[in-house]
Amino acid sequence: MEVETVRKVSKNSKKEYLETIRLRYGKASKGEKALILDEFCTNCGYNRKYAIRILNKGINGNAPSERRAGRPAKYDNAELKEFLKTTWKAANLPCSKRLKAMIPIWLPKYEQAYGRLSDEAVGLAKTISAWTIDRIFGSFRRRYNKRGFSTTKPGSIIKEFVPIKTDQWDETRPGYLEADTVAHCGASMAGMFVFSLDMVDIATGWTFQRALWGKGERGVLEAMKDIESITPFKILGFDCDSGSEFLNWHLLKYFKHRKSPVQYTRSRPYHKNDNAHVEQKNWTHVRQYLGYERFDKLQIVDPMNDLYSNWLYKLVNYFLPSVKLISKDRIGSKIVKKHDEPKTPFQRILESEYIAGGKKDKLKREFEKLNPYTLEAEIRQKIKQIMEIAS
Repeated sequence: MEVETVRKVSKNSKKEYLETIRLRYGKASKGEKALILDEFCTNCGYNRKYAIRILNKGINGNAPSERRAGRPAKYDNAELKEFLKTTWKAANLPCSKRLKAMIPIWLPKYEQAYGRLSDEAVGLAKTISAWTIDRIFGSFRRRYNKRGFSTTKPGSIIKEFVPIKTDQWDETRPGYLEADTVAHCGASMAGMFVFSLDMVDIATGWTFQRALWGKGERGVLEAMKDIESITPFKILGFDCDSGSEFLNWHLLKYFKHRKSPVQYTRSRPYHKNDNAHVEQKNWTHVRQYLGYERFDKLQIVDPMNDLYSNWLYKLVNYFLPSVKLISKDRIGSKIVKKHDEPKTPFQRILESEYIAGGKKDKLKREFEKLNPYTLEAEIRQKIKQIMEIAS
């Protein structure tokens, strides 16, 4: 009998009933809402999910005229959003966990570049979580995008003198480097063009890049000497692929004919994961900034080296954090990875017991002089000049 009665209720009666019960529902607690829903569904014959939807949204999709106040939007602060967005873009769109780790480092530099933030915005920036950053970025993240060919030519008989190493070095001690080259050849391997030499320290993530005209052995050697002259640690190991730019007598003598020889090893041919650390930096530190354009003009080399050694080197090593893999376990069909907290290469250098205090003090003085927003603006200008020459 109840079902028959429900069906005879007119649309106007249901609308009037909804207007009355919506006010009660908006102010009710969670337990009270469940009882009101039971009553509403019984009297009107509505599906429960449909009833929840119209009670929350009101009639004809309009918002309810009166609703119980929810939690205030704590992080709905214009200054905070501008700081996060500016920093995110300057750091080349890092994930929210890395961006959160950057805030204590970048915040003082932001105030130097753009003026002081209010105490409220500073307090919110220091307490915001990665999940909240994701929610704030949800409305505009997709509007922004980050900016190959295999060019490895097998080495010669020198492979017999450079052993293959597939197991990892001591990842807690700075000085063990992975190296690779990135081809700026566009869509064609024909003719001469620019290569980027990319190197990364496994323990700290400290990176170096240099531009080369072609992959000549002497050019790579000169770039290596230049890089070693500025490294904040002693080179203990050098691991590369099987390309002839690395497997040659010049580098073999350079690493072996010294008082403390460098451990000189190579990866297996066609196994990029053997050099996973530098392969990742090829993307984040070279491709995301310079893309896949063809650089086939000799006059591009000097501007690229200026970009790499004076601007990008300081931004990525002093201000851009990354995570390190702690463990990787297979659980059933899944591989579960655990990473440490995001830290910049500079922070990892300061934490290392193998770096002398004098070198750490020198790096600290250099850090105090730098501003990431100024560096990022210079990097954009340098890249623009490079692209103009290339085109």
